[in-house]
Amino acid sequence: MKPLYRLFPLLFACASLPAFALGEAGQARLHQLQERWAEIHYQLPEKQRETAFAALAGEAGKALADEPKAAELHIWRGIILSTWAGAKGGLGALDLVKQAKAELEQALALDPAALDGSAYTSLGSLYYQVPGWPLGFGDDAQAELLLKKALALNPDGIDPNYFYGDFLRRQKRYPEARAALEKALAAPDRPDRASADAGRRAEIRRLLAEVKENME
Repeated sequence: MKPLYRLFPLLFACASLPAFALGEAGQARLHQLQERWAEIHYQLPEKQRETAFAALAGEAGKALADEPKAAELHIWRGIILSTWAGAKGGLGALDLVKQAKAELEQALALDPAALDGSAYTSLGSLYYQVPGWPLGFGDDAQAELLLKKALALNPDGIDPNYFYGDFLRRQKRYPEARAALEKALAAPDRPDRASADAGRRAEIRRLLAEVKENME
């Protein structure tokens, strides 16, 4: 049985509907969710994160109530729920990751390409981090399939390369993991995501050090 690892911070073939254009107000709310997530995940003391993520999930829910067809908001509610699960830990987090999975699947049904395929990235990360049957839905083969779909849409992105590198590391495929993580580290900065990029690069460097140590 796999442990429930800390999850970050977004499948089956779905028929995609026409993409919903997120309005200016929705874009502002999305940016607020992204910034608060990075602040909680990378700056807040660990013992305060569970409560903070619970509150942020509520804010994401309110945003979705106003724009339920916005794939971007479904993605970010899924990301928030999954990182809340990581902060909570244990079997009590399984319900949260199942909710996150549902949000990400809904995002894929609405627009698989939203946010450069972030739903594939986040869903793939869930599949390799949660326990498998009978407790959860974890499945390494499905995880790799989803992560490769994410990379097909965003081959140079920091997140798809990071999560694929982490997956490969856990599979002990160290040379491949090193290549993916080095590509993640070299990814271009994202507009208005400086805090998230800084935190992610710190995580990448830690994983790279571990991978290189295992290759020696």
